[in-house]
Amino acid sequence: MNPLKTRLPMSIFRVLLILLPTACLTSCTQRSPDEQQASEHWRFAIEETAGSVQDAYAQKFKELIEERSNGEIKVTVYPYGALGTSDQITELVDMGAVQFAMASPGHLGKLIPEVQVFLLHFVFSDDERVNSEVLNNDPELRAALEKLYAAKRMQLLSVYSEGWQVWTTKKPIRHPDDFKGVKFRVMTSPLLLAAYNTYGASATPLPYSEVYSALQLNMIDGQENPVFAIEEMSFYEVTDWMIFPKHAPFITTSVTNLDFFNALPPARQELVRDVVAELNDYILAVEQNYNRERLDRIRERKPDLQIIEELTPEQRAAFRKASQPVVGRFIDFAGHSGRTLHQKLVNAVRAAEHRRDHHALDAVAE
Repeated sequence: MNPLKTRLPMSIFRVLLILLPTACLTSCTQRSPDEQQASEHWRFAIEETAGSVQDAYAQKFKELIEERSNGEIKVTVYPYGALGTSDQITELVDMGAVQFAMASPGHLGKLIPEVQVFLLHFVFSDDERVNSEVLNNDPELRAALEKLYAAKRMQLLSVYSEGWQVWTTKKPIRHPDDFKGVKFRVMTSPLLLAAYNTYGASATPLPYSEVYSALQLNMIDGQENPVFAIEEMSFYEVTDWMIFPKHAPFITTSVTNLDFFNALPPARQELVRDVVAELNDYILAVEQNYNRERLDRIRERKPDLQIIEELTPEQRAAFRKASQPVVGRFIDFAGHSGRTLHQKLVNAVRAAEHRRDHHALDAVAE
């Protein structure tokens, strides 16, 4: 069994004790050859296990930073659980004990309510490339997000999708009515609680590491995650159905400590920005490959798992209609700035879809 299924959260004090040995990287005499060459040590904490999409991102970041700094920078990647929960990781970034981290809106929404816009259902395009363009290349959306993160002493680096959220449940779900009485695990986000309660479920917030055992013990009846996470955490083992509603991608963000980033020399800041820009296309391909490959593994390991690969247009329309009141809840949480961010996101998605369709027509005409 994956040890993360039962790992208990650590206190910040214990985490700092773990980090203490690496804090003397540049002053300790007993160092590896790589460490002796490095003059800087950057720590990167992720919210998922080794082999995940976030791990692929962080490992590629490590590779490129170390290579392009000619070994002057050493990057250590910490998988989920090594430094505690997602909330604790964010706290460590704020303290400067960790320089880089993943910060998903599902938990970050308690600190920055506006980022819960990424948790709303049926906001994004059905086209993943359109969504990638919106998240990385829309200047108005980017500027608004950077301002929100900076107010909490974080520098936003990138926003990307880890794939479509997929439901694994103990009963088939094809209509909002099917959620009635279902104890459904969500991240610790008020908006996700509202979303699934609106469908009729009994939304239950739980840390990622407790989901498997909760499903196994029938404390919950279902959960949502991208396919790669469902496979790596073995959630399919303790559920009977896998449903692809295509209601929302799992969005995450990479961040760094704002004071740390601002104190970097211009050349170091440019290095980070260049590497992050290169990772945008890289991580989209990784996400698509991981989710496709992991679904094949799940099929092989559990042939009797019932998979609904696509809801009908009518079924999706019912969920879309049921989800609309949650937009109002989001605005209640996030206020005027949340309303503005939501409109920027909706406009950016529509504009990107229009450009895609226009290019497709031009290609046909040629």
